[in-house]
Amino acid sequence: MVYKAREGQISYGEAIGILMLETYTPFIPGDVGNASTYNFPVRFETIKGLTVKRIFKKDRSAYDQLLKAALKLQSQGVRAITGDCGFMAIFQEKLNEDLDIPVFLSSMLQVSFILKIIGKSNKAGILSANAKSLNDLELLKEVGINNLDNIVIKGLEDYTNFNHSIIEEVGILDSEKIKKEVVDAALEMTKNNQKIRAILLECSVLPPYSNAVQKATGLPVFDYITMINFVYSSVVQTNYNGIY
Repeated sequence: MVYKAREGQISYGEAIGILMLETYTPFIPGDVGNASTYNFPVRFETIKGLTVKRIFKKDRSAYDQLLKAALKLQSQGVRAITGDCGFMAIFQEKLNEDLDIPVFLSSMLQVSFILKIIGKSNKAGILSANAKSLNDLELLKEVGINNLDNIVIKGLEDYTNFNHSIIEEVGILDSEKIKKEVVDAALEMTKNNQKIRAILLECSVLPPYSNAVQKATGLPVFDYITMINFVYSSVVQTNYNGIY
């Protein structure tokens, strides 16, 4: 096989590019921003100036910086681009138009799929970093959610440890305390809405707690990592070897 170098590229083999908010939060194993989360190499690129506060305000003026970071990832050979905040949904359609590779910025792109597999009379629960900001059909329509009839949204913004670490960005994260808050929120959501048949964890810091949420609720749990792994499996197909 003959390989051709790409001008200006210093490393190869990262099929998934990840656009990162400019944040001050520890990224623990399981977090989208921790490279050891994946069984394959990924490439990160920070969106300069796009902070947690700006994304929660759905500040579309950050698009030029996001596009610049995405184009850099594309030029470095990634095969698909994701993000590290479900609220990046506001840029999903526009970035799709401006790139030549698949774009899947928000974990909430999985919601339409979830609704199709749980039955029309049931509901999907979304556990979000900020339900007050997420409860916005203009944003949700970007990921194919046109109404809230079969969706229940619960936020973590009022949980002390989550708020301090993720929203206020104090620079310290106690994973055990946050895990308890996430599980408590999931249990409260499912107790109050017994038609919930699957849960989506919207925020990119939540996958480390997916296993605990599943054990506590007994439900299928989707998150950023389930989405990233799924897309990776499509852009880097398995070469099957075995016996017959």
